[in-house]
Amino acid sequence: MAAKRRPEPTAFVGYARVSTDEQAASGLGLDAQRSAIRAECKHRGYQLAEIHQDSASGRSMDHRPGLALALSACESGQSAGLIVAKLDRLSRSLLDFASLMERSRREGWALIALDLGVDTSTPQGELMASVLATFAQFERRLIGQRTKAALAELKAQGVTLGRPRTIPDDVIALALTLRGQGETFQAIADRLNAEGVPTGQGGCWHAATIYRALKART
Repeated sequence: MAAKRRPEPTAFVGYARVSTDEQAASGLGLDAQRSAIRAECKHRGYQLAEIHQDSASGRSMDHRPGLALALSACESGQSAGLIVAKLDRLSRSLLDFASLMERSRREGWALIALDLGVDTSTPQGELMASVLATFAQFERRLIGQRTKAALAELKAQGVTLGRPRTIPDDVIALALTLRGQGETFQAIADRLNAEGVPTGQGGCWHAATIYRALKART
């Protein structure tokens, strides 16, 4: 499907993030990220509208007001795209980043990560984004394999593993893995919705649905 066409916006937005336990001296500080974004925009001749920022964990893209504002500017057509100095400032999950790349393609705005040469507005950068998406798919399959092996071991030990019949085993396995990695129920539901995973009733995934499904295993 072709990307959505819309009037060309005039500026990009930047995004910077630092975790509460990170030090500015590490090279990942907010000042260093902002400087890198400004320098690249000047080099490319881009207008930089604003740099939004958060102090939050990189484990999930939820509960980050700065990122929400940056994405809103892109989705509304006010910005041509989003620029970050480093990929892990958006998320430390390659799966999350792959979903965000697909979101930018679908909505017609550019996603640029300076450290890895990702720039979905150029053929070369789009190729790099495709490579990352391939690795994300590989990671997803590895997670599924590891989870299935773990569930098989539990069954061999006589552990009863119940689940709602309307939710497939592979979806339950993925949700269990993500929950074990510290993801919130809402974050898991958002990911399933973003990746187009169908529900048993054909609607959308909700945090309560994930909670009930996983609670049935305990």
